[in-house]
Amino acid sequence: MRDEQFDIPVTIESERIGRPLAVTRTVQAASLLVDKWPDERRGPKYRAALKAMMDAMEQRRAVGSARRAFAAAAKEADVFVREGRH
Repeated sequence: MRDEQFDIPVTIESERIGRPLAVTRTVQAASLLVDKWPDERRGPKYRAALKAMMDAMEQRRAVGSARRAFAAAAKEADVFVREGRH
């Protein structure tokens, strides 16, 4: 599996309140989805993002597409802060 860098970071709320976390790589995003995502917020976009991230790491999907799926899952889970560098 390959760890690919996102062209545009996705910033989410971290476990520590008030501390945003910039997600910049596929392995980082996949790890957050598997290990840190709140169970009650694992909806359809979460499942799509997890599949997209695995596909990107196995080079079956473009990294940008996986990043967009991750951002959509973050919005669905209400942990999305912003996209891009700020």
